[in-house]
Amino acid sequence: MLHHLWLSSAAASLAVTVVLAAPAQLVSRQSITAVSQSNIDSYTPYSYYASAGYCSASDTISWSCGANCDANPSFQPIASGGDGSSVQYWFVGYDPSLETIVISNQGTQPSAIVPLITDGDITLVNLDSSLFPGLDSSIQAHEGFANAHSKSASDILQAVQQAITTYGTHNVLLTGHSLGAAISLLHTVYLPLHISNLKITYVGYGLPRVGNQEFADYVDAHDAIASVTHINNKEDPIPILPGRFLGFHHPSGEIHIQDSGAWLACPGQDNTDSECIVGDVDTIFDGDESDHDGPYNGVEMGC
Repeated sequence: MLHHLWLSSAAASLAVTVVLAAPAQLVSRQSITAVSQSNIDSYTPYSYYASAGYCSASDTISWSCGANCDANPSFQPIASGGDGSSVQYWFVGYDPSLETIVISNQGTQPSAIVPLITDGDITLVNLDSSLFPGLDSSIQAHEGFANAHSKSASDILQAVQQAITTYGTHNVLLTGHSLGAAISLLHTVYLPLHISNLKITYVGYGLPRVGNQEFADYVDAHDAIASVTHINNKEDPIPILPGRFLGFHHPSGEIHIQDSGAWLACPGQDNTDSECIVGDVDTIFDGDESDHDGPYNGVEMGC
């Protein structure tokens, strides 16, 4: 089971006050809906792609990463990279059964100190204008996540362009777990600024908050982003970090897995109903870090 710096004493001291920033208005409890089993099962290929993000670049480029690769046997790898430490592992390829380009980024490994420091770097900053040209200056993101994204951004962009040329599709699936989910969410903003006519589907697992209110609003409103789903497991404390009192906000699209195993769709940004992650886990002391890696409909994250 993976462990994460989010539970370090520094992060804990900041997260305690998350509850102080709850919005005055709650999204109606009645609008929370159950996710059908068929829809739950439809996320399973994405879950394995997110989990495969933890595998080495040499294993994903040859698509020989064990159960994570075996779960999506028709996948055609195009490029992979990262060293699992200073640069998170990543891979790009094409899934003919889903008819989409797939991008996955690695989450945090406890043995890699640089990603751990990255997770703890919680300053909100403007995004690099060379990577994110034309964005309004009000849009800000977590500095550590933005730095992690920048290290592989151009390589992933080049791989996506190659995939479009090879397979003739502009459908893109972005996925990842934990830090990998954060990097992939930044790609949902980054890629359409450099490639036109993209249709992006984002599915993240255990996603921490990535940006400010304006960032969340941009993700929710962007035409190229067809759908955003971030799946939170039970009492996982990572999705409530960094705290809203620091100016961070989630985009819409939460699915919260209950203790019973039921999946509930929680509308709006940072829904504070007790059946959603923000209402269920007020502070990290209410959470259980062992829930972070899953299972997500039977899939545990890691390689």
